[in-house]
Amino acid sequence: MDDDELVFASDELTENVLPQQAKWRILVVDDEQEVHQVTSLVMNDMVFDGHGIRLEFASSAKEAKAILADDTEHDIAVAIIDVVMESSHAGLELVQWVRDELKNHTIRLILRTGQPGEAPEESVIRDYDINDYKNKTELTALRLKTSLYATLRSYRDIRIIERHRRGLEKIIDATSQFIECDTLNEFASTILDQISVILNIESSQIVCCAVVKEPNQSHSDLKILAANQGATLHLAVNPSTLNEIVDKRIAEALEAKKNIEKEDYFVGYFTTKRGTESVLYVENEARLEAVQHHLLGVFTHNIAVAHENLKLREVIKESQKELSYVIGEAVEMRSKETGSHVKRVAEISYLLAKKYGLSEADAELIKLASPLHDVGKVGIPDHILNKPGKHDVDEQKIMQTHPFIGYEMLKKSENPILQLGAHISHEHHEHWDGNGYPRQLCGNDIHVAGRITAVADVFDALGSKRCYKGPWTEEEIVEYFKQEKGKRFEPELVDILLADLPSFLEVRRKFPDNPTERADTSEK
Repeated sequence: MDDDELVFASDELTENVLPQQAKWRILVVDDEQEVHQVTSLVMNDMVFDGHGIRLEFASSAKEAKAILADDTEHDIAVAIIDVVMESSHAGLELVQWVRDELKNHTIRLILRTGQPGEAPEESVIRDYDINDYKNKTELTALRLKTSLYATLRSYRDIRIIERHRRGLEKIIDATSQFIECDTLNEFASTILDQISVILNIESSQIVCCAVVKEPNQSHSDLKILAANQGATLHLAVNPSTLNEIVDKRIAEALEAKKNIEKEDYFVGYFTTKRGTESVLYVENEARLEAVQHHLLGVFTHNIAVAHENLKLREVIKESQKELSYVIGEAVEMRSKETGSHVKRVAEISYLLAKKYGLSEADAELIKLASPLHDVGKVGIPDHILNKPGKHDVDEQKIMQTHPFIGYEMLKKSENPILQLGAHISHEHHEHWDGNGYPRQLCGNDIHVAGRITAVADVFDALGSKRCYKGPWTEEEIVEYFKQEKGKRFEPELVDILLADLPSFLEVRRKFPDNPTERADTSEK
């Protein structure tokens, strides 16, 4: 039988691990030049999986080590190693070095020897991590090719597995990025970057579109989370701006309710338990390989689940915010104050926190908790809480218990918003110089959220219209905070407020008071 008639199982369904024009690198390690020449002659026209062979030669184990040490990407597929070279066990020692010191378990190793007595076949195969062992006297051209085909196939499959492993690691990393997102905009803005990382290509080379279809929505009601134009990511794109071809392909995936995998594009489809359908469209300038299709399929699933969870988190967060406002407004209504006060205090507290240098998460938490600053007033009798005139000494003492009452109400909760609300309630009447109440704390002993809410509360109260007074002018408010800087309020917070007064005044225009005039007791 002619060598060229040798037929192996079809590899059409496997992935190509080499670039289009690349060849399989084969290292021949032997101290006989004739062996180099014969090996080159036999394997010169070999083709496996659509790629030819590139032979490299070393005449000693030392030369081989230098070549293998430079192969940091493990691109050498097979090494054919003679046992006896500069020493009787040079080949065996080279095998051990490759596996134990170089830690290269990807390369396939074929041992061959002209002196089988120096290295008995059974013990060598048992004791050394090799893939084949051949006696030179029995190694015909056919047997050499057979061994090489088998080891190349093994090498290719190992590289495919390794690519899948690395790809899945990227999927896991990408998923962690999504978990850290706090808003849908942040979520959408990570999609393009993560896909380019997963595919290991520049973002400018791909067309990307992430789409969500809610239950019972028509195709015209699709929500596009993100779409790119070149390397620029656009958020919340109007569906009508989609390329006609892209729109058609997305519609096909939604209709078929499954992934569509083509050489130059991929449409991933996934539906959640709630019935939300998610589609990820990726189009690449170059051919998309099978492993990339697989990873994009996994990624589509992760995008859908992460998006669903993020939406749920936003609903919960919005519910918590509304609950804080409802509780705060209920207290304000009982004390005959405007409900818009708690919204303004929340917004002003958020602005102060951000400008003070707190993180977005901490600033948002203060925003959600600050409406609870006066929740303790529910424990104050109506005749004291709503007294139109000045409180006497005894009434003032009772009024000054509301921070502690609020603290006792909220402190037992494990909810972080209510926990912070407890601190704010307890400490928003403490003064920077220690002359506040109820515990006469001073300076940094006052929780930062309490210090911030104190400024926000007083700033809004001074600028509000009440039945017994009109709102203070900007000049009067500025003068008051200058006087109380370092006394009632932390100096840095006063500086922040006055340095950007228009931003804080804008909050009042955004959340105007109720037309109904109410008595102001927030600062009693």
